[in-house]
Amino acid sequence: MRTAVVGKKMSHIRWKRMLKQWQLYVLLFPTLLYFVVFHYVPIYGVQIAFKNFMGNRGIWGSPWVGFEHFERFFNSYYFWTLMENTLLINLYQLALFPLPIIAALSINELRNGKFKTTVQTITYAPYFISVVVLVGMIVTFLDPRTGIVNLMLNALGFESINFMIRPEWFKTIFVLSGEWQNLGWGSIIYLAALAGINPELHEAAKVDGASRLQRVIRINLPGILPTIMILLILNMGNLMTVGFEKIYLMQNDLNLEASDVIQTYVYRAGLLQAQYSFSAAIGLFNNVINFIILVSFNRLARRTGTSLW
Repeated sequence: MRTAVVGKKMSHIRWKRMLKQWQLYVLLFPTLLYFVVFHYVPIYGVQIAFKNFMGNRGIWGSPWVGFEHFERFFNSYYFWTLMENTLLINLYQLALFPLPIIAALSINELRNGKFKTTVQTITYAPYFISVVVLVGMIVTFLDPRTGIVNLMLNALGFESINFMIRPEWFKTIFVLSGEWQNLGWGSIIYLAALAGINPELHEAAKVDGASRLQRVIRINLPGILPTIMILLILNMGNLMTVGFEKIYLMQNDLNLEASDVIQTYVYRAGLLQAQYSFSAAIGLFNNVINFIILVSFNRLARRTGTSLW
């Protein structure tokens, strides 16, 4: 009886607090509505992964086939190639995860305000280049006859290389060009975290005779460690996802063995070949793996004192 009374009292206090701050909930409502309508309601369509979807019968009228599409994908010729390419590209990108951190720490140590602003502008600018333009630049620079890279190789006495049709070069070109484009933008979050570090810590370290490098290692890095862990967890949650647009634009028949990933295969199977149930099963499998990796890594990260939940 007492527990019920306490529960009602707490509920009353909670509602009273919400009514007092109703303006914040009004601002929050459009965002919640967006996620419900565009992210949660469409989840009911996932059931086509377990059905033989027929357009004239609709989702509910299509017959159930269980895990048939999943088994077909697991037993297909492309399965291991797709898994290997997807994982290798993402692990390659993950290996370069520290670069924005290093860039942010370096920019933060610049003392000349004008030079610092110039460096930030130069590093941020590539982020605003569209994917189509970026791939066009890559193709132009790597052209075997007129590309600046091959002209430099020829000047050094090497033969031209047709990079875009060589499978062994695809992952390096894809990852490094992406890192060049996103490096400056990725460092913004770390710069914001560095701005929140108490300057009195640096002053005290100077008094103790600490060098600039020692202050970076002992003060700046620990200060942004929670931000690093959060972004690393989010990156791990996308370990099975590769940006579709760029990889599709760079892809051709000659580099397909290195460039074909789960997202491009889903596009071919689902939209070009109209195998909607099969492609939905592949997409669901991919998302489940991402979810498992995210939860597992978040649990490991919790031991450091920082996690998403």
